[in-house]
Amino acid sequence: MSETAKGVLAMVGACVVWGLSPLFYKLLADVPPPEVLAHRTLWSIVFFGMVLAAQGRLREIKIALGNRRQLLIILIASVLISINWFTFILSVQIGKATESSLGYYIFPLIAVVIGAVWFGEKLSRVQWFAVGAAAFAVASLTWGLGVAPWISLIVSISFALYGVIKKGMALGPVVSVTCEILVLLPIWVLVLVWYHVQGQGHFATGWTTSLLLVLSGPLTAIPLIMFSYAARRVALGTVGLLQYVNPTLQFICAVAVFGEPFGWWHKMAFTVIWIALALFSLSSLRQDREARRASKASSGVSTQVRKETSEESANP
Repeated sequence: MSETAKGVLAMVGACVVWGLSPLFYKLLADVPPPEVLAHRTLWSIVFFGMVLAAQGRLREIKIALGNRRQLLIILIASVLISINWFTFILSVQIGKATESSLGYYIFPLIAVVIGAVWFGEKLSRVQWFAVGAAAFAVASLTWGLGVAPWISLIVSISFALYGVIKKGMALGPVVSVTCEILVLLPIWVLVLVWYHVQGQGHFATGWTTSLLLVLSGPLTAIPLIMFSYAARRVALGTVGLLQYVNPTLQFICAVAVFGEPFGWWHKMAFTVIWIALALFSLSSLRQDREARRASKASSGVSTQVRKETSEESANP
């Protein structure tokens, strides 16, 4: 099997785990979201620590946290991803997983807008149309339901900003996520202590719940490692397309498994966003293909120039 094929399988595996994770967190519906997130953080750091220790890379954590500027970036990223995780867990527990899936659908469109504003990245007319269509869908859903889809907006914006912050982080994915979890770990440990002091802690009250809380760590860490493996072997356009597996499976879990309401306004909003994403993805793939062709052409011209220069030097 080629490295690209292995990367695609790893990417699909990561997205399937993320997409089906609502089924897992629904099993923890009796545990308050802050406690679930605290355990997710605790057991994630244990798992990542074991991985880095096995690789002999624990020293990289100390080096990363020793840089003040980098520490600030890590702290901001940690807050953003914690908001994202908490909102996702909350959405599953209060029967709003449909909104969460919508958030992950519109995240790429919000990310490109931030990229255009923050980094001056240029968007084609089709891509701007896709962004406008997504904004129209969210506005229509807000009008139809009488309330803004706050969960969708928080999930998408927090994850988009998290991606922007990560661009300025010169660390590998495993080390960076470990640092992000580590900097806020004391807060989440205090949360767990408070729950248990109040007699409301769920860990060790039953083996099933305790096991699920422990497994929340590997469930967080393993797909991130798989995603990191895939990102180094698969073209960016392919990665972008495969990521839609995640919200699609979340959507199926919410509507088909959990039986969440999916009325006319939901259908309209999702349909518009699906069309917008299709147009956006096709435009992105076309740009990526043209960029690769231009790069090959430029490389070919450079090679020819070097060859001619070499021949001229050899035959004065």
